[in-house]
Amino acid sequence: MQDGSGAYRTTGSTCLHPLSELLGIPLDQVNFVACQLSALCAAFWFRLYLSPGETSPAVRHAFATIFGIYFVIFCFGWYSVHLFVLVLMCYGIMVTASISNIHRPLMIVTQKITTLAFQVHDGLGRRAEDLSSEQHRLAVKAKPSFLEYVSYLLNFMSVIAGPCNNFKDYIAFIEGRHTHMKLLEVNWKEKGFHSLPEPSPTGAVMHKLCVTLVSLLLFLTLTKTFPVTSLVDDWFVHEANFLTRLCYLYIVMQASKPKYYFAWTLADAVNNAAGFGFSGVDKNGNFSWDLLSNLNIWKIETATSFKMYVENWNIQTATWLKRVCYERVPWYPTVLTFILSALWHGVYPGYYFTFLTGILVTLAARTVRKNYRHYFLSSKALKAVYDIVTWAVTQLAVSYTVAPFVMLAVEPTISLYKSMYFYLHIISLLIILFLPIKPQAHNQRWPQTLNSLNKKMD
Repeated sequence: MQDGSGAYRTTGSTCLHPLSELLGIPLDQVNFVACQLSALCAAFWFRLYLSPGETSPAVRHAFATIFGIYFVIFCFGWYSVHLFVLVLMCYGIMVTASISNIHRPLMIVTQKITTLAFQVHDGLGRRAEDLSSEQHRLAVKAKPSFLEYVSYLLNFMSVIAGPCNNFKDYIAFIEGRHTHMKLLEVNWKEKGFHSLPEPSPTGAVMHKLCVTLVSLLLFLTLTKTFPVTSLVDDWFVHEANFLTRLCYLYIVMQASKPKYYFAWTLADAVNNAAGFGFSGVDKNGNFSWDLLSNLNIWKIETATSFKMYVENWNIQTATWLKRVCYERVPWYPTVLTFILSALWHGVYPGYYFTFLTGILVTLAARTVRKNYRHYFLSSKALKAVYDIVTWAVTQLAVSYTVAPFVMLAVEPTISLYKSMYFYLHIISLLIILFLPIKPQAHNQRWPQTLNSLNKKMD
């Protein structure tokens, strides 16, 4: 953000202001990257010198929390005191009522507080037979200590950019049980091991840092070449034909992705560097470090359905919405999940345009798939044609749906949709009204089709 003099402003530290001016990048973004790179270095140090075998859980909790508080203050300044006060207040609410209903000082902390509150509620306030298998596995059956609570919320690995994670997974990581529990699921003697191996996250971290670097380069080139503001230019709104608008909208939305790829992949690498995020052994026998991964870029870019696209975008937020809303509300889970996601993101009108459009597109896409997909599975040629067509439709539909999210305001959103003749709204409504909708059980597999949309986090 710039003030009247053209200088970049921030509520956090200004010590990197010269670098901000040199690069021409807002100071708050420079501070964010500096904190995440510092967190990456701290994560390696944390894993090597404060390992669970040599350091008590209390010390690991304390250091993780102190680093996290410092990074928050560096990025956001003393305004972050409001966050710390909220954390203290919600601890009292959570342990007495088991449910927390808070406003949003920080998106990630909001996710974690509500996640923990419901998991404590499941462990202490509900009967075991009323829980799903996943709720039973994640239920917290003892009230967390204050140190565990603040460490879970404010640890340096995830306080700035996430991702949200489960309390029991985090405690297992701090106590040194995180990888051990996953490794016990494999019969290592059959593989020729006489003891449990020690998986190293170094390879996964290096791979994710390479993705981060490429994303940064794309952000500095592609994103600046095709800014979202071009969608309200006179050329786009009044001169370009409809097909050109479709293609150009897709290009601009593609150009808006690298900043998300950068932030989420770097956050994942920070957690892995600290030794957190091990998910077990994949089908090829390789160690997997994707427990906390927030996106699958390949599946996003090759998605052949709206559902496939969004369930691989902001994965941890989709999981949070599923666990605190979709699985728990008795009526209209799809609509209420979208509404919760919009409220969590904030008050910009563009968010609500995206989520309301997302409801229509989700229902329409689900209906079309159920009615017609089976006709194209009889041969490889038909399936290939189906995949190509559905890939193109999916990419265009997502671009149309999420455009208001990055435009934020009402006027540019209406201008864009008028120039596109509201085509996707109209098509989706016609599909919902005139195609038969097959019933779907409420507890059927989570249609992350909705949730992930909302996750295009700021």
